[in-house]
Amino acid sequence: MHKSYQSILPTHNKLLQKRWDTTYYDEHRRKVRTAAPMVDTKAPPTYMHLHLKLKKLQLEEERLATIERDNRILLEKMSYIMRTRGRVDNRNMYEYKSLNKEKRQRELLRVTKENQAILQRITVRQPEYSAKRWADIWDEEQKFIDNISHYPKNWWLMKKERTKSKLDSRSQKRRPETEDNEDQEEQVRTEQKEQEAAPPQPKQEEKKGKTEKKSAKKEEEPKKASSPTKQSESPTKSNQEAKEAETE
Repeated sequence: MHKSYQSILPTHNKLLQKRWDTTYYDEHRRKVRTAAPMVDTKAPPTYMHLHLKLKKLQLEEERLATIERDNRILLEKMSYIMRTRGRVDNRNMYEYKSLNKEKRQRELLRVTKENQAILQRITVRQPEYSAKRWADIWDEEQKFIDNISHYPKNWWLMKKERTKSKLDSRSQKRRPETEDNEDQEEQVRTEQKEQEAAPPQPKQEEKKGKTEKKSAKKEEEPKKASSPTKQSESPTKSNQEAKEAETE
């Protein structure tokens, strides 16, 4: 350990120098411990009559005694009340009454009347702008927009309605034609049955019937040219006449 000692003064022997330094330091610390102080650093003397304060203790005991006595008296009174249940009805039946209740009611009535009058004026007042007129203008503008637009509003529904109306019109046109054909066929059948049931006529009567039929044909030809529907009935009538000629 003495070899690693670093002395302040130059020396030839580190061991002796270390021992001398330690002895000098120990002597210095001993002198410091045993040195007499130059300033009085002791605590000041204490006087018991200043720290005890017997008068204060006496007053505190008297105060606690009075508190204890009052508590005992109060406890006795409470226990007496609990035992006897009291002799006087101490219930307070007084109800709270507002001093300005009537005034507040009058004020409330006044405010309600004013509000009702304002509401009446608002309801009676006619509007400055007509909602119906606005709606009509809007509908008219929408129609204009639909007219100039490629795909108007609900265009697919309109397309369906058009196709449906076309089909209905076609079906209505076909129905009278079929009904007329059926009526003509029924007439032909009835005439055939009548001819079969009737007795044979002489040749003169047959010639007269043929001439009458020819005249009837000539009268029917201008009528057929005037009406297109009758033209469609002409083949059925020619067939009917051919059948009558065969039967004769």
